[in-house]
Amino acid sequence: MTARLPFDPAQLDALLQARGVTSAPATLRRIGDGHSNLTYLLDDGHRRAVLRRPPPPPLPRGAHDVVREARILQALAATDVPVPAVLLLEQDTGLMGVPFYVMEHLDGAVCTDALPPAIDTPEQRAGVAEALVDALAVLHAVDWQAGLADLGRPDGFLERQLDRLPRLIAAPDGTLPEPFAAYRDELAATVPASSGAALIHGDLRLGNVMLASDPPARILGVLDWELAAIGDPLADVAYTLTTYAVPGVPLHAVSAMSRATLAEGFPGRDALAARYAERTGCDVTALPWHEAFQLFKLAVLYEYSRRRGEDAYYADPGHVAGLLDATRHALSSQRTPT
Repeated sequence: MTARLPFDPAQLDALLQARGVTSAPATLRRIGDGHSNLTYLLDDGHRRAVLRRPPPPPLPRGAHDVVREARILQALAATDVPVPAVLLLEQDTGLMGVPFYVMEHLDGAVCTDALPPAIDTPEQRAGVAEALVDALAVLHAVDWQAGLADLGRPDGFLERQLDRLPRLIAAPDGTLPEPFAAYRDELAATVPASSGAALIHGDLRLGNVMLASDPPARILGVLDWELAAIGDPLADVAYTLTTYAVPGVPLHAVSAMSRATLAEGFPGRDALAARYAERTGCDVTALPWHEAFQLFKLAVLYEYSRRRGEDAYYADPGHVAGLLDATRHALSSQRTPT
């Protein structure tokens, strides 16, 4: 295994072989963007698998809960939601200082700037976008009360988030800087009625799914379940739409991770919202508010991460500025002309 790891690779090798995950010493290579949980590709020459663990401690309370993430994957294994199988969940922190889990490796592609050549055609691009929406529809139909009811309280889901999240960047007296305060107040004054309760992913975008590299366009697995919760399904739909790049709309920090959807053949956001409504029967009238809220949340989280200064990616103040501009535009778009 590769050196310079935040754990003893020899001990990990011994555990993996003892549990039947690997059959020989494995190489270990870091994969992913590195802004959340740490992800590694394991390869023993016969089988590949993926290890996921939190960053080195100390960790913010409630963050990077890989045990919760693995439990969600295990619960979804018997549903129609495409997810990788969990091969090992290690809650004992003796080896790494943190829990971790190992899941199956899916032989596909995680895409941001372009699709694999075999599906990079207008017809297949449309299929990819439709697959994203269909994954949401299938996920939101899962019976979350059968084993996942303790993931959150759906009542007051939007109000709690709008109250608690801005505290991350508030002054000790609770004051928010502008324009965060103005946007928070406008959102709080117009909170829509809940569209229901569902298991939501919280970060479902193009870069968080594994696509098949060959046609027809399809999702092999939905990844990165760290932010999953029980909440309003329109929050999930809005996040997917606001992080989906479309021509003519300025990119922000997260939609820039989905530049592939700028290509010809990818449908617009309105078409995707209509597809979701058709598949689920859900009233999507309140989507504009949800889109503004998702952009506001992203701006808050990026500002919080910028202040922490622990990841150079977040140091660019343009990330927060772009998300605030997108929030302002979304709020303006949902106002009724007088």
